[in-house]
Amino acid sequence: ERFSKIGSEAELKEQDLRPLIKNTIEYFKKRAPKHICIELRDSPDYKVELNAPLFNWVIENLISNALNAIKVDKGNIWIELKEENNTICIEIHDNGIGIPKSQFKNVFKPGYTTRKRGWGLGLSLANRIIEAYHKGKIFVKSSVPNKGSCFRIELKKV
Repeated sequence: ERFSKIGSEAELKEQDLRPLIKNTIEYFKKRAPKHICIELRDSPDYKVELNAPLFNWVIENLISNALNAIKVDKGNIWIELKEENNTICIEIHDNGIGIPKSQFKNVFKPGYTTRKRGWGLGLSLANRIIEAYHKGKIFVKSSVPNKGSCFRIELKKV
């Protein structure tokens, strides 16, 4: 269903953000290694216009990347929702291996990967889904090698 939506006009509907993200987190909690905690930090709920299947795929991709980046015994992935200047910000944090600052823009280019397997298309598709279909922004907000990363998605508040 998701791939059939890529390349066609995405239908956006007003959605509550917290339940969508909570459902994605619950999906991953059942599948993630037991030493990794995944949580939605206490945040208000916000309404945004989005295409739920495509948006969920973006969140899944970011969580999956965070899981792959964690190389410590006690892994943490947490998501925070906040409002800044009529923009809803979704921040996905991890305590993984981090990304060098010089690579912040490159991670969204097709073919970029640090893994031995994979095509390096996840973040480029996430970028297209957020920017082209949802008229939002996605970027690396911060990252420190061996400390972790924070990816940020910005969408217009309804």
